[in-house]
Amino acid sequence: MLVLLAGIFVVHIATVIMLFVSTIANVWVVSDSPKASVGLWKNCTNSGCDDVLSYAGEDALKAVQAFMILSIIFSVISLVVFVFQLFTMEKGNRFFLSGATMLVCWLCIMVGVSIYTHHYANGYGTQYQSSHHGYSFILTWICFCFSFIIGVLYLVLRKK
Repeated sequence: MLVLLAGIFVVHIATVIMLFVSTIANVWVVSDSPKASVGLWKNCTNSGCDDVLSYAGEDALKAVQAFMILSIIFSVISLVVFVFQLFTMEKGNRFFLSGATMLVCWLCIMVGVSIYTHHYANGYGTQYQSSHHGYSFILTWICFCFSFIIGVLYLVLRKK
């Protein structure tokens, strides 16, 4: 049981780190010609990054930014609640609060990345038409899977 809890804890920390990286990094869409990448915050080319996104004023991008920040917040809260429950909860109880918080994080990731996929995937809405997904976009989908698995495991596990 201790090994399982330690493993979940490590995967949860990895998920938090990956959420930070995927939200901060500007590599959601990558273009090969010209060499450039677009993220949630900046547009980067060979000459450097600038704060000018062609779609920066759109509500869809603001929603994606908000949901990704919310997912980080809920993931960190879930981690803190898990550690708190680990040391204060009575034996035999389940980790309901940390599981529910992690599933809210999962929901925020799903909404944010779904909006981004619908509006901006494959260069649609950006100035780069011959483009593909960057590692930030892929990391976000990996975090989506991990947060669901962690949330369900928290709900199923009992403290022994």
